[in-house]
Amino acid sequence: MRRVDWRLLDTRTQAQLLRRPAQVTSSTTASTVASIIGEVRDSGDSALRAFGERFDGFAPVDFAVGSAEFAEAEASLSVELRAAIDEAAERIAAFHRAGMTAPYSVDTAPGVRCERVLRPIQRVGLYVPAGSAPLPSTALMLGVPARLAGCPDIVLCTPPRRDGTADPAVLYAAKRCGITRVFKIGGAQAIAAMAYGTASVPRCDKLFGPGNAYVTEAKRQVAMDVDGAAIDMPAGPSEVLVIADFGANPAFVAADLLSQAEHGPDSQVMLLSDDDRLLDAVSEQLASQLGQLPRADIARRALQSSSAIRVESIEQALAISNRYAPEHLILALRDARAALPQVTAAGSVFLGDWAPEALGDYCSGTNHVLPTSGAARFAGGLNVASFQVAITVQEVQPRGIEAIGPCAVELARAEGLDAHLQAVALRLQAVAS
Repeated sequence: MRRVDWRLLDTRTQAQLLRRPAQVTSSTTASTVASIIGEVRDSGDSALRAFGERFDGFAPVDFAVGSAEFAEAEASLSVELRAAIDEAAERIAAFHRAGMTAPYSVDTAPGVRCERVLRPIQRVGLYVPAGSAPLPSTALMLGVPARLAGCPDIVLCTPPRRDGTADPAVLYAAKRCGITRVFKIGGAQAIAAMAYGTASVPRCDKLFGPGNAYVTEAKRQVAMDVDGAAIDMPAGPSEVLVIADFGANPAFVAADLLSQAEHGPDSQVMLLSDDDRLLDAVSEQLASQLGQLPRADIARRALQSSSAIRVESIEQALAISNRYAPEHLILALRDARAALPQVTAAGSVFLGDWAPEALGDYCSGTNHVLPTSGAARFAGGLNVASFQVAITVQEVQPRGIEAIGPCAVELARAEGLDAHLQAVALRLQAVAS
């Protein structure tokens, strides 16, 4: 993790320092994904079985998880893990329920009522990875808001294990969210199946969830296709930015940095502080804790594109953070709450020494599907509204057309749209007669 002093950098070098690791989708990856999507569209289930054998080592006769496998999965989990999933699900639901958008109506003029009504997306597809590690937490983060939105048809795809079964914790989390349509399909082929449909997998309107480079590229390609499906957001590599003052706990800070660095070699972690002793202590803790991690090699590679930055003040650190727009922002400050109003761009913020980012990943209640790669400047994280469409409604009485019709006539005349003008003028004449 390189150590730099912000004050000694020119403008160009500062900009370079805040760049993420190169996000280049190779032409090979793009063409491979395009080929997979094409084969799934053309051959459906037979293509899915061939890809399952090739990538997962398993080609199921039936992709769907049956009731017996759900029951076996639940029975195989420890009481403690089931309780943790239940607890996390309740907390996530409580947070998301409180932030749900409400429909509304307003009379904008006498006899003119305008409304905004909410409808659930009819069929959504959720992707839960299970490559280097199964992610039951992702099943909760996707399934809970989808259920609260009222989506009538929820489809979930997750890669099978070598023995042909789905990860038990993922299945239990899915069932906890009321999801019973689970298919043992992974990778780009799962995205293609949910986007276009096969004999076994129903076509979905919108796809959600993270994944590797092939999954991400598949989501991008189907979203660009008029016959494909919408997606939640491009899911880039994980990132965290920590702003720490003199009183921060170096062990805590180092652990928070490593918790994101272990996600993948293309993850990025940033530490900003106005205290040299804190920066030194965190560096020592990184070296100490790194040696104890099973995924140390992955974390080391991520640290190569990460920085510890000496700033002049916490105010400067906050300005740099807003420019970087991190997925996760930890304010390890003596008065973190006071600094919050200065935060204008971040996916999720963690206040103080006792709020590790890992809690947000699992069970604090907020969603861990967040904007990456600077998208926090203009986008927020996943929520119930992500699974809904908002429809506006207008109801106009005769007195309403009298009240606002002349306004529309003048605007139509100014724009030279005579049919627009006529559609209103005819009604004005009918009301007047």
